Amino acid sequence: MSMEHGSTMVVSEAMAGKREENLTRVLKPIHLWSLAVGLVISGNYFGWSYGFAAGGVMGLALALIPVTIFYVTFILSYSELATAIPHAGGPSAYARRAMGKFGGYLNGISCLIEFVFAPPAIALAVGGYVHALLPVIDPMVATVAAFFFFIFLNYLGMKTSATFELAVTVIALLGLVIYWGLAAPHFDMARVVTTPLLPHGFDGLMAAVPFAIWFYLAIEGGAMSAEEMVDPQHDIPKGFLSGMATLLVMAILTLFLTAGVADVDAVAAVDFPLPLALSAAYGEGSLPVLLMSGIGLFGLVASLHGIIVGYSRQTYAMARTGYLPKFLAHLDEKHHTPVWALILPGIVCLFTALTGLTDLVITIACYGSVVMYLTSLVSFFILRHKEPALHRPFKVPSLLIPIVSAVMAVFCLVSLVMASGEVLPYVVGIYALAIAYYFLHGNKHIRPFDEEFGVLDALDEEA
Repeated sequence: MSMEHGSTMVVSEAMAGKREENLTRVLKPIHLWSLAVGLVISGNYFGWSYGFAAGGVMGLALALIPVTIFYVTFILSYSELATAIPHAGGPSAYARRAMGKFGGYLNGISCLIEFVFAPPAIALAVGGYVHALLPVIDPMVATVAAFFFFIFLNYLGMKTSATFELAVTVIALLGLVIYWGLAAPHFDMARVVTTPLLPHGFDGLMAAVPFAIWFYLAIEGGAMSAEEMVDPQHDIPKGFLSGMATLLVMAILTLFLTAGVADVDAVAAVDFPLPLALSAAYGEGSLPVLLMSGIGLFGLVASLHGIIVGYSRQTYAMARTGYLPKFLAHLDEKHHTPVWALILPGIVCLFTALTGLTDLVITIACYGSVVMYLTSLVSFFILRHKEPALHRPFKVPSLLIPIVSAVMAVFCLVSLVMASGEVLPYVVGIYALAIAYYFLHGNKHIRPFDEEFGVLDALDEEA
């Protein structure tokens, strides 16, 4: 059992008082698939192409191999954690159960760094796409408007949010299929296999890793909807694994088809690489280019909306636990949504977006994600050792899977430090502030372990 299992008191008397704090179960596997894919799909529409500048076409393609191996093995391991502990806190809850209060807080903060710094990059890309489609609209105005709209949409409730996410994800996926179909006839292998094959050498390959991560970044956010799923123990693996398979196909086709039709130096420097790639084949201002600019918005919208869902649930769960101020766990009476957990991080996202530094915020988000992945995998091994009897509806078939995942996660972290050491002081500063807050205030009102997990277990039995 966990180090916090000092008390074995039954929490039935707490259930009545805490039941109203819990979210409403309305989601099915198709919704988790749409969240998993929707959270990430913007990574096909922008961001990843910066990897061309870092490592060239083959440098980015080779960087994608270990990153893909990591995400496949991680999602298998993460599905075991998410089904065993279906908690809105996701990684925060897993680490708390495995490593205690501080471990849970640190992993929750890592998740928030990922989910608060990713939306500004996506919103900036929304502004870029809108401006490319309608030059009269200032890109920053579109960026700010997108934040306000999707925070409001999330306020309307998870059923509304999930239905919208499913719709825009399907449209965005169809948009990628159209893009692949338009690009394929103009594909030229000579653009992919260049001389030299690795224009920036091994260092360039390592520098491309953060942008390869962008093809999959935030897929794990679906776990934070676990308390809103009808049958999380059985549906989480279905949603996660089908989502991972979809993203793998998307990454390979988008990377190689874009490289095969466009001047990679041109698409590497913009937030709308797909329309720009098609302009090389069909001409600037042509119907395919305008079509892709319009559909591209759906991909960005799917991710921006989905990540707002993710950061709000992580903030809500950490506040409910007591790590963050209690008012952030307040649920709106009408829509049963964590309203302040939507608004306050949204304000941070907005101010970060106003800097306009897309590549910087992408890298900070990547640092938060990789630290969270490593901590979650450590939690996986600790829970396997300390709680072998924990009910695990989904269990990875071999411990080799999380071991490979951990090795690949270390590789990703090392490559991040090598490629973007200048960003490291920002990341260290954010963690230093977060840790200082924990010891000054955040560790003083933490919910008892048995109450935190006992109420949720009891509610799961009732569901």
